[in-house]
Amino acid sequence: MKTLIIVIIVIVVVLALLALFVLPRLRARKAEQHRAQAQEHLAESQQRSARADAAQAAANQQVAAAQQARAEAELRAQEAEREAQERVAEADQHRAEAQNLQERAAELDPRLQGPENEGRTE
Repeated sequence: MKTLIIVIIVIVVVLALLALFVLPRLRARKAEQHRAQAQEHLAESQQRSARADAAQAAANQQVAAAQQARAEAELRAQEAEREAQERVAEADQHRAEAQNLQERAAELDPRLQGPENEGRTE
């Protein structure tokens, strides 16, 4: 029975020594794994952040290009509209001058008829 108690005590001491030496190493290994995993997450986070920044910069550039294209198109449309209004005004001026000349011609010789008086009888 004494030997059984000694064997049990030796086993308990060996187990206690193992617990004292092995458990801290296991904890340290687990902590190291957690640190490595945290570093991986941090690196991936930085990479994703960099990709997001690049994508946003590209999107901002695309928006700026679209706004510039829109502004240029509006400017061209305004220029075309201005030119068309100038042509309309010029045509109105020519029409008024033609009307004046026609009236002067009618005053000088009432028998002459202009294109709009054709078919009329006085």
